[in-house]
Amino acid sequence: MQPLDLTDTRLLQAMAKDPRRTVVALAQKLGLSRNTVQARMAQLEKKSVFLSFERRINTVSLGYPLTAFIHVHVQQQKLAAITHSIAAVPEVVEAFGLTGQADILVRVVAVDAEDLFRINGKILGCDGVERCDTSLAMGELIPFRVEPLLARGPRTSS
Repeated sequence: MQPLDLTDTRLLQAMAKDPRRTVVALAQKLGLSRNTVQARMAQLEKKSVFLSFERRINTVSLGYPLTAFIHVHVQQQKLAAITHSIAAVPEVVEAFGLTGQADILVRVVAVDAEDLFRINGKILGCDGVERCDTSLAMGELIPFRVEPLLARGPRTSS
């Protein structure tokens, strides 16, 4: 991916502070033309810089006040099938492949402890899953953010 330049990061900072701001308002705020802002936004979208709107929906508002992280230990040769099975569980909101002791880190949401037990059982029931270690999130200390990275400006790899 081609790195972002200072204009891109300024645009992203402005959008992060006020995501509902119009293209015209962004152009005025940044001292750029409307066409420049529109073109930059189109380029950023083409580069897959923007995540889906779905990531901004609070699962608590949907009736899932519990968040847990499940470390899943799997038979490596079945990883693709296990990933497919885990993705079929609606309460799974994201998952990452890991290095270290566990193979997959799964973030799930649940209605309550009983519901979490059910979800954990579904994951454990996937063919090739050897065991799960579940940690209940007590509270979000640092929400997802990129503002500090935007404030640093674009970086290039060495």
